[in-house]
Amino acid sequence: MADSDWGDWLPRAVADADPDTVALWYLGCNGFAIKGSEGTVLWIDPYVGTGDPPRTVRMIPVPFDPADVDVADAVLATHEHTDHVHGPSQAPILANTDADFVAPGDSLAVAREDQEWTAHWDVDGEAFLEVTEGDELRIGEFTVHVVATHDSDATHPVGYVIEHDAGTVFHAGDSKPSASFPALADEFDIDLGILAFGSVGNIADKETGEPVRTKWYSDENEIAKAASDLELDRLVPTHWDMWKGLTADPTALHDHVRSFEHPNRLEIVEIGDRIGL
Repeated sequence: MADSDWGDWLPRAVADADPDTVALWYLGCNGFAIKGSEGTVLWIDPYVGTGDPPRTVRMIPVPFDPADVDVADAVLATHEHTDHVHGPSQAPILANTDADFVAPGDSLAVAREDQEWTAHWDVDGEAFLEVTEGDELRIGEFTVHVVATHDSDATHPVGYVIEHDAGTVFHAGDSKPSASFPALADEFDIDLGILAFGSVGNIADKETGEPVRTKWYSDENEIAKAASDLELDRLVPTHWDMWKGLTADPTALHDHVRSFEHPNRLEIVEIGDRIGL
């Protein structure tokens, strides 16, 4: 993990904020900090690693040092990939705050296999809370529903529908369009949907180092379909900024979503930006 490029201003901004409704800070990659009007703070998929150069090369700043995070009620992981379950990014948050690590079983297995979570960072094993599709959690002022998604590159991905009196947020992890999305639209009125978006590019093979055509995230038409199926009010594309060779231009999505009833608004955020419900 690299040192923070921005000092501690982002964790301080989250800690000091007093939102009227719900505030969200984009952490880059697929990470968010979410704070409610009563002070509950959720961190979803926070990742401050640099990847595995030259195979995966981080293209954005490291926005904070996890050791500077002292306000968190839970850290949520959507699936087991390194940029979603990462000891150096998440264990210090748990150690500093006594927050729970909420994740599906395969994600928890990754965390448990890394002895440094409990040895180096002194994370209590009781902080690991396993969830699966259909579960509902009450975390402070938020009700968190664990829902099915579709990410064929992951072994057990989930999404989180986060309800608050001010509105509803859906974080889909790295999901592409899913057969579960129309039913989610029927069950929840989703105000803001967070969906991964990226290009197709050559990424070095883990074994041979040879470039391999790689597609990890939804393309323009797939993210438009997902947003439409979910009947989103606001679409926030993520992950487009992160990996060399897979970056994309989110402004191109205007042309792909404009003829559909949903999303009503495309909202583009950059790392460090704050938005609200």
